[in-house]
Amino acid sequence: MTLENLQTIVIATRNAGKLREFQALLEPLGNRVLSLEDAGIDRDVEESGATFSENARIKALEYSRMILFPVLADDSGLEVRALGGKPGIYSARYAGSGASDEDRNRKLLEQLEHEDKNRDARFFCALAMAMQGTLLLETCGECRGVITRTPRGKNGFGYDPVFLFPELDKTFGEFSREEKNEYSHRSRAIRNLISMLKKNNGTSLSPHEG
Repeated sequence: MTLENLQTIVIATRNAGKLREFQALLEPLGNRVLSLEDAGIDRDVEESGATFSENARIKALEYSRMILFPVLADDSGLEVRALGGKPGIYSARYAGSGASDEDRNRKLLEQLEHEDKNRDARFFCALAMAMQGTLLLETCGECRGVITRTPRGKNGFGYDPVFLFPELDKTFGEFSREEKNEYSHRSRAIRNLISMLKKNNGTSLSPHEG
């Protein structure tokens, strides 16, 4: 499959905020970018992997078997040094099923309440693209920062309000959309993806069976 074949890409998400990020970041490709709901997929795939990369691969492969379009899946989350890398792959489920972003941020800050110095953290994003059960490519990106003591900013979603990016002295929750699309872990992963796709333009991607 060549770059020209990627006229439609389905993102393995139902999260409106994440879909908007993908649509903005993939804009240089000029493709139609859909969500799972847009593609008529109402099933959920269990994220049973032990790493971000494994979960992204599982979702890309399974969802790609349900439709004809290529599927781009990500698994991303927050890793905090003082918590031994937690919440990690459980970032979305950190405060239990049905918890809100505010619930997850509150739990994280409570666990770090007595931690003064060791608040270093990173956001990590793993990407996998597959088509009809065949894995086409994988890449990743990360962004390093520090966990604040209180949430700051109303933009973004998830742990954005408590993740401080020292270079700009802003949390992701204070970032403009343009800043988020420049510095985030997801933007870095997608830039890697676009670079890989363009490198393969005019030639077939090198798939391997998943």
